[in-house]
Amino acid sequence: MQNKCYLFDFDSTFIQVEMLEILAEIGLTNHPEKNSRMAAIHEITELAMKGQYSFGESLRERIPLLNLTSAHIEQAIETLKQKITPSFARNIDFFKKNADSIYILSGGFIELIWPIVQAFGLRRDHIFANRFLYDFEGNVLGYDEHNPLAQDQGKVKAAYQLQLQGDILIIGDGYTDYEVKEAGIANTFVAFTENVTRESVVKLADIVVNELEDLFFTCEIPYISKATHQKVLLLENLHPVVAHYFKNQGYEVENLQHALTKDELIKKLEGVSVLGIRSKTEVTKDVIDQCHTLEAIGAFCIGTNQIDLNHCSQKGIAAFNAPFSNTRSVVELAIGEIILLVRRAVAMNNKLFQGQWNKSSQGAHEVRGKTLGIIGYGNIGTQLSIIAEALGMRVIFYDIDDKLPMGNAKACHSLEELLNLADVVSVHVDGRKENHHLINANTFAMMKPGVIFLNLSRGFVVDFDALTKEMASGKIAGVGIDVYPEEPHNSKSEFKTPLQQFENAFITPHIGGSTEEAQQSIGEYVSKNLHAYMADGASLGSVNFPQLYLPSMNYPQRIIHIHKNVPGILAKINGLFAQHECNIEGQFLKTNENIGYVITDLNHQIDDNTLSNLNAIPRTIKVRLLNKSL
Repeated sequence: MQNKCYLFDFDSTFIQVEMLEILAEIGLTNHPEKNSRMAAIHEITELAMKGQYSFGESLRERIPLLNLTSAHIEQAIETLKQKITPSFARNIDFFKKNADSIYILSGGFIELIWPIVQAFGLRRDHIFANRFLYDFEGNVLGYDEHNPLAQDQGKVKAAYQLQLQGDILIIGDGYTDYEVKEAGIANTFVAFTENVTRESVVKLADIVVNELEDLFFTCEIPYISKATHQKVLLLENLHPVVAHYFKNQGYEVENLQHALTKDELIKKLEGVSVLGIRSKTEVTKDVIDQCHTLEAIGAFCIGTNQIDLNHCSQKGIAAFNAPFSNTRSVVELAIGEIILLVRRAVAMNNKLFQGQWNKSSQGAHEVRGKTLGIIGYGNIGTQLSIIAEALGMRVIFYDIDDKLPMGNAKACHSLEELLNLADVVSVHVDGRKENHHLINANTFAMMKPGVIFLNLSRGFVVDFDALTKEMASGKIAGVGIDVYPEEPHNSKSEFKTPLQQFENAFITPHIGGSTEEAQQSIGEYVSKNLHAYMADGASLGSVNFPQLYLPSMNYPQRIIHIHKNVPGILAKINGLFAQHECNIEGQFLKTNENIGYVITDLNHQIDDNTLSNLNAIPRTIKVRLLNKSL
C-alpha cells in the first residue's frame, strides 16, 4: 500500500475562519473606514478562493487595508486558538501520529499558523506560509513578496519543491488547493466543507467531506487503534456526532432514538461499558446494581438528577455532563419568550389562529425599563443577565450562594425581595431536592400583579396547580414554560397541560438546549470526556469523581484504583507494588469527600496475583487496568 501524504490548507480548513478577516477585525477596531475595508477584504478573499481572482493580486490588495502591528498579531493568535475547526480539535491524535506525513500549505502567515498547529505535534519544517515584514516599532510594513506562497500558483510551487512520493492528498476549501491536484502533484483533491462550502470548488473535487472523520472513512485512513472492543449504548436521539465519535474511536455503538424503561434499560446494558443519555432515562440504584460492566455514564445535558450519582460512586462508575454547552441556547429562548410575552405577541398569535384580528396596544409593553428577576444566578442566569441588560432591562437576582453580579445587576437578600420587585421572573435553578416546588402558592402571592413568569430549569420546581390558578385569576399576565413535572418519553406521545387553555402562555416541549449548535457542542464535549476516562482514566468533567487530568499512557500499564476516601489506602497500594517489585513510573492522586482516585503507571504489566491483592485492599471499590496499545 502506498504511503499517504496529507497537504492541508489552513484558513477555513484547519481553522473555522479566514485569518486576514480576523486580523482586520482587530487591526481596524477603531478605524473610521472599518466597515468598508472589512467588506472589501471579504469580497477579495471570496473571489480568490473561488478562483475568480489572482491570489497574488488579492494578497497585495488586502494587506495594506489591515493597519496591523505586532500587538494585533499576538491578539489574533489568541482569537484563532478558539477558532480551531471542531473535527480537527477532536482528532489531535491523528496529527500527532502522522506528523511526518502532514504538511500545511497556506497563503496565510506563519506568525499565526505555527503557534496554533504546534499543539497538534506538527513539524515546523512542514509548515509553509507567508511572513510579515515589520519596522523597528513593530508595525507591519508588508510581506515577503518573493515567497512562492505570496504569488499566483503559490501552493503548486511550494508543493513541487517538496518532491513528495506516495499517495498525496490535498485537503482544503479553495481553488488554490485544487490547483495542486490540477498540476499533477496531488493524486486527490478533497474539498473540505465543515466551515464553508464554495460550490465552484466542490464541483472540482474528487472527494467532498464535511468533517475530518469523513476523510478517514472515505480514504480508509488508519488513524486510530480499533482495539477497544467496548460497547456504547446511546439513547434519546443524541446528536449524530456522538455515535460518529465513538465509532471512530473503535467502540461498538448501539444508537436508539428514544428513552427506555427500567427493565428495557437493564436488558440493553448487558455487556455495555458506556451509557449515553439525556434527561428522560432514569439510571436508578436497581439499574446500576444489575449492570456489572458499566464503567461510565454520560448525561448529554446539564442536569444529572436522573442518575443516582451516589450509588454510581459506590460502584466505581464515573458520570459526566455538559454544564456549559447549551447555556446560550437556553438564554436565547428565555429572551425570546420575555419579549413576546411582555408584548402580548403570544396572545395575539393565538387569536389570529382562531381567526380574530385584534390589533391593540392594550397590555403590550416594551421590555426596556422593566425589571427582570433571575432566580438562580449560575451559568444560564448570568448570561441571561448580561443580554437582558443590553436590551435595557434592570436586572436583579437571587441565589443561595454568594455570586458576583454581572454588569449592573443587583443581588437580592431574599427570594421575597426579588418577587416583590420583578416585572418578569425567570427561574434557572438546579435539580437538587430542596428546589421541589420552590415556586408555589406562597411565592406566587409575593409576585406583583401582571407579572410575567418563566421556568426553563426543572419541571418539579413549580407547583403547576398553583401556577394554573394564578394564570386563571389574571395575577400572572403571561407564562413561558419549557419543563414539566411529568414529560413523555418520546416525541410521538400526546401531551396535555392545563396551561394550554391560556392565550398568553408560551409552552415548549423541553427544547431549551435543543438547537443544532448546542447539541453538537454537548455531543463533542461529553464524548471526549467519556473516551478520555475510558482510554486514559482522566476524570475531568465528572460530576461524582475527583477531577483529575492525566497525560496519555506512555508506559505498558496504567492501574486505576477507586476506593472510599479513608486514610492509608495509598500506602497500602504502594506497599503492594513494592512487594511485587513493580517499578512505578508515575502516580496521580486526587480525592473528594467520598472517593479516592489513584492512578499508577508501571513499567510492566502486573500478574493476576497482584491484581487480586489490589482488589483485596480494604475499602476498594474497583480496580481498572489500562494496557498501552502497541
